[in-house]
Amino acid sequence: MQAKLLLENIGQIRKANVTFGDLTVLVGPQATGKSIFLQFLKLLVDSGHVLAELKRYGLDWDRKVEAFFDIYFGEGMQIAWRPKESRVAFNENDFDLHDLVSRQRKDKEESLFYIPAQRVLTLRDGWPRPFTDYNPGDPFAVREFSEKLRLLMEQEFRLVSQLFPQSKRLKREFREALQKTVFTGFGLTVDKYHSQKRLVLGGQNTTLPYMVWSAGQREFVPLLLGFYWLLPPARGKRRASLEWVVIEELEMGLHPLAIEVTLLLVLDLLARGYKVCLSTHSAHVLEFVWALRVFQEYHVQPEALLDLFNTQKSPQMLKLSKDVFDKIAKVYYFEPETGQTRDISNLDPGSATAFEAGWGGLSEFSGRVADVVARAVANQPGKSPA
Repeated sequence: MQAKLLLENIGQIRKANVTFGDLTVLVGPQATGKSIFLQFLKLLVDSGHVLAELKRYGLDWDRKVEAFFDIYFGEGMQIAWRPKESRVAFNENDFDLHDLVSRQRKDKEESLFYIPAQRVLTLRDGWPRPFTDYNPGDPFAVREFSEKLRLLMEQEFRLVSQLFPQSKRLKREFREALQKTVFTGFGLTVDKYHSQKRLVLGGQNTTLPYMVWSAGQREFVPLLLGFYWLLPPARGKRRASLEWVVIEELEMGLHPLAIEVTLLLVLDLLARGYKVCLSTHSAHVLEFVWALRVFQEYHVQPEALLDLFNTQKSPQMLKLSKDVFDKIAKVYYFEPETGQTRDISNLDPGSATAFEAGWGGLSEFSGRVADVVARAVANQPGKSPA
């Protein structure tokens, strides 16, 4: 059974109705509700875990939904909840938010791992910040992700000095691609500065501290550590009880070639059986989903997926393409004019609806550029478009 989440009259959202696939992609302009929707998914899937973590760190909302919104979604977000109008339903069961934030819950096991868009904030001077290093009004998703990275570094990687390349976490093809597109000859290592551990980029007798990294490297390293959390070195495919992964704006700060490698890492998550939800402003993501749907429709060989990424067809990569090939992908557009979601999973460029034909706005500009250039050239005497 496919999971479903319905939100009505919450923040910018008038009605968001999403049926999740193995891969679910949310698109739309900024401030249309994608983030609050995904944070609600985390809350409903992991309500016992979320409440237990907030209480463990001494946060109190006095059983009031509005106060809880400020703690969980971030300061000022209580205005998003309208008691007489707001509605939440998960798997077609309505949730009473007051009841949800009032009762003690026994199930404290975590099922969903959340990588927020603000992940660059998780590193201070090159080291993950603890949960308590943030302000009480900072979003829970950011604080918890940062705490997870801290635990990863101080427990699992406590005796590890070389974090990239890391053969126990990433396939060789992934390591080689990241070396070319993100790290460009450097490795990611643990160093000490005045007895304080820190992450640095090192290579050829050079050490680069966090403040001189490129913007893309600062964005990518927390994301990489998040993938390390999800790709355990043991034979188990997934970590503990985790079933869901949310990644907000995976393309943040990355060159298009680096986005391609990051998508390959997402394929690895899918192959391991995680249900993955992405929010994105990158056409690269939807181009992949469109290609996957076409390949499935015409029953092409799964290895065609590897051609998309120009990657080696090694035995493990061929296995990955087979494991991913039959996954169900869904795409939803968060429409700013109406505050509603539109299912654009077909990604039909010939669709009569502009939001589907333009892939939620992500392909509109390139199409418009082509049309304008063609018309402009055609109007020049003795000229015709190439």
